[in-house]
Amino acid sequence: MTEAAAPPQRKALNPMLKLALELGPLALFFAAYSRLGIFAATAVLMACVMVTLAVSYAMLKRIPVMPLVTAVIVLIFGSLTLIFHDETLIKIKPTALYLLFGAALFAGLWLKRPLLKILFDGALHVTEEGWRKLTWRWAFFFLALAVLNEIVWRTQTTDVWVKFKTFGFLPITLLFALAQAPLIMRYETKEEEATNDF
Repeated sequence: MTEAAAPPQRKALNPMLKLALELGPLALFFAAYSRLGIFAATAVLMACVMVTLAVSYAMLKRIPVMPLVTAVIVLIFGSLTLIFHDETLIKIKPTALYLLFGAALFAGLWLKRPLLKILFDGALHVTEEGWRKLTWRWAFFFLALAVLNEIVWRTQTTDVWVKFKTFGFLPITLLFALAQAPLIMRYETKEEEATNDF
């Protein structure tokens, strides 16, 4: 009796390239804001997310879900910001994005679908119980980020909000992700996983 062929591993981006694609639009948004203001920075951000999607597709022959959803939200709120010339709309973009991710994760829990697996795009390999616990944590974390964004943009100047968006959300997210390491190690699957290097 022959063994069934293992399903082919999905391609993954080089970690440094992935980091550059995630940080690049944010860095250019901040640089454009510093020189040209919030509306020009919004246009730059919109262009950058389109470039990152194109690069991802060129490298992977597919577009990961999380960057795609992020890009759609950026394009919607960015376009509305430029059309109505209202900076409030780009400020609530992170709130909408985080609420969307949080709601999707809660819906996945309710439907017993591991949506967090899709968001992480094959980066983690844990048991179903591990995915469930991670999903609860990330869902509440996204809701907390949405509340935090609302507090910052409603109580601070645009300059402070831009700086916090650029230098605040990412470190907070990285710290939270690192804090999940013990849970991930506890529920990590034992079978060997093949990896791709690019």
